Amino acid sequence: MYIRSLGAQNLFAQTCFLFGPRQTGKSTLLRELFPKAPYYDLLRASEMRRLSANPEVFGEECRALWHPGQPQSAPIIVDEIQKLPELLDEVHSLISRFGLKFVLTGSSPRKLLRGGGNLLGGRGVRRQLLPLTSHEIPDFSLDRALNHGLLPPHYESSDPGPLLDAYVSNYLGEEIIAEALSRNLPAFQRVLAAAAFSNGQTVNFTSIARDVGVAANTVKGYFEVFTDTLLGSWLSAWRKKSKRRIVESPKFYFFDVGIVNELSRRGRLLPGSVEYGAAFEHLVHMELRALVSYRMPGRELAYWRTSSGYEVDFVLGDGEVAIEVKSTESPTSDHMKGLRAWREENPKSRAILVARSPRARRTDDGIEILPWHSFLKSLWALEI
Repeated sequence: MYIRSLGAQNLFAQTCFLFGPRQTGKSTLLRELFPKAPYYDLLRASEMRRLSANPEVFGEECRALWHPGQPQSAPIIVDEIQKLPELLDEVHSLISRFGLKFVLTGSSPRKLLRGGGNLLGGRGVRRQLLPLTSHEIPDFSLDRALNHGLLPPHYESSDPGPLLDAYVSNYLGEEIIAEALSRNLPAFQRVLAAAAFSNGQTVNFTSIARDVGVAANTVKGYFEVFTDTLLGSWLSAWRKKSKRRIVESPKFYFFDVGIVNELSRRGRLLPGSVEYGAAFEHLVHMELRALVSYRMPGRELAYWRTSSGYEVDFVLGDGEVAIEVKSTESPTSDHMKGLRAWREENPKSRAILVARSPRARRTDDGIEILPWHSFLKSLWALEI
């Protein structure tokens, strides 16, 4: 059992949409936090048929739970709300008339966000459940996380390969075919694989289009599908004041390192390889993204790169912290070039190099070199 960073207070203060990719643990979390909550599971065919035939029944059943003058003891949970958006009109009415609170989950919010669905007139806040973090896993294993990924079933498995293969196949079948997001599934699969090789990098739609044999606009549209169905997200470039000419294109990251392993057929990741270094950086991105989502909503996360080649992997907030990630055990001065260039323009910024070094140290010019486990511990203690 994992103690997730999203608690009952985050989900029951008011009605909320809880989005998150499949198998991040949304249903498990809600059943643990609210074991006695009324629960509507739209993945169950019988429940789906019953409510789609007569959505008003849902409203009548919820009204029966309302008792004037008595506080609501748990939210009403509707799992996979995107499968039956018509229920949102009933939810909206029940909130307005009776003050009932709901948790509405979704693994693919595209239909709601782009389809003109009822988003409750601002009455529903948005939360997101991401894969597991080091903070949530007792005896966290870096090697296991990099090779298995951080979806709970995959991290726990002694052989995650078949699970990862099934996940990618089911994603294509359930999210893409079922929602008719692509009429050309083979082309979509080729773009998906190409995107995995672009993970953690700026994306050249034209180059990918040329490689897979489709139009650049089609590739761009597929990346919109990736983000809309929570398969990936963009990391913005730092665009604030800079004396140097900077790159402004965003980077794309898949939501989980294990999914990238599967799509790009990496095999087992071993320290010292290029693939291991890329996965190590990806994992730190996952941790930072989760921290911002759970603990620092509204705080910016970006990267910084100059046209001359200086780069810092991650910049937090208003530039207060700059973070470079290297999987080496013995960082050298060359690994700190980007941080030093950044500090020339932002001398008050804290500069951190995260590595697999055995001990923390600090350079004469103030760059902190932190072992990965010390960095992650400090990160979740809000000491970074």
